[in-house]
Amino acid sequence: MTRVGSPVELDVRTRWWSLPRTVDVRVIWLAWASFVVEVVLIGTGGLVRLTASGLGCPTWPKCTADSLVSTPEMGVHGIIEFGNRLLTFVLVVVAVATFLAVVRMRRTRPELFWLAFAQGAAIPVQAVIGGISVWTNLNPFVVGLHFVVSALLTMVTAALVYRAMNGPRTDVRLVPVWYTNVVRGTVAAVAVTVLVGILTTGSGPHAGADEAVDGGRLHRTGFDPAIMEHVHAVPAYVLFALTLVLVVGAVRLRLSSRWALALLIVEFVQIAVGLTQARTGLPVGLVGTHMVLAGLLVAATTAVVLSTRKSAGRDAVREPLDV
Repeated sequence: MTRVGSPVELDVRTRWWSLPRTVDVRVIWLAWASFVVEVVLIGTGGLVRLTASGLGCPTWPKCTADSLVSTPEMGVHGIIEFGNRLLTFVLVVVAVATFLAVVRMRRTRPELFWLAFAQGAAIPVQAVIGGISVWTNLNPFVVGLHFVVSALLTMVTAALVYRAMNGPRTDVRLVPVWYTNVVRGTVAAVAVTVLVGILTTGSGPHAGADEAVDGGRLHRTGFDPAIMEHVHAVPAYVLFALTLVLVVGAVRLRLSSRWALALLIVEFVQIAVGLTQARTGLPVGLVGTHMVLAGLLVAATTAVVLSTRKSAGRDAVREPLDV
């Protein structure tokens, strides 16, 4: 039995509290936490919009001109909007912890260092865009940009998880050239699908604020929502077809198809939710689910891209460790 204060126990404590030099369980957990928080923020951001709470706090960075926090007069909309703002601080804590966990690996695992740095650097950018969206009474294009950054952060954190678990990329290509080209087409289709989806949402009924709160000025893109729904469906179906090619191609080539299959499943659910919400008057629950699935769509696509090249393994390093 190990005595309290024994050299073995002290060594364990030292290793746990010291900054990692190699990828260990702490780095894996924090990478996953970074990804999960980003997806949750997409969900809570959707909740703010879909409950018409976008101007629950009518100013920024304070909630009101005289209060940093929500006041009773702001009602439930103020609570929802301010609650979403508070989650940003959770993201900051996770991002800082993740950066510290990989900072000593900036030479040996530079991809982890820069991915963690990118996540942290994007947080103030995202906060400012959120503030501008409030100042502009939820201009749909500014709100859409807010979602674009969230999608990019989901991509960054998904790559962080993948690299933490699988190691740095090597130059060994695991798939033929034609398969790589289909993957590139899939990435393009995802980008178009998400961007058109943002414009479609910005054309629909969920403006993000009550008319009374916004003085009756519910900003929309001006595009016809019915037309935008059909336009949005085109790249979505192209994406689904390309992903089918990836899955079938992986099986025929006897390659791992788990990430392509995961992407196909996300797309199938996304299409089912999209069709249902369009035919049932865009209920807030389905629209919110559709938004979260868009984040998972980006994450799965990221994994598909990264899986086309061999990874060196979690314990691999690019240079000898610092002494």
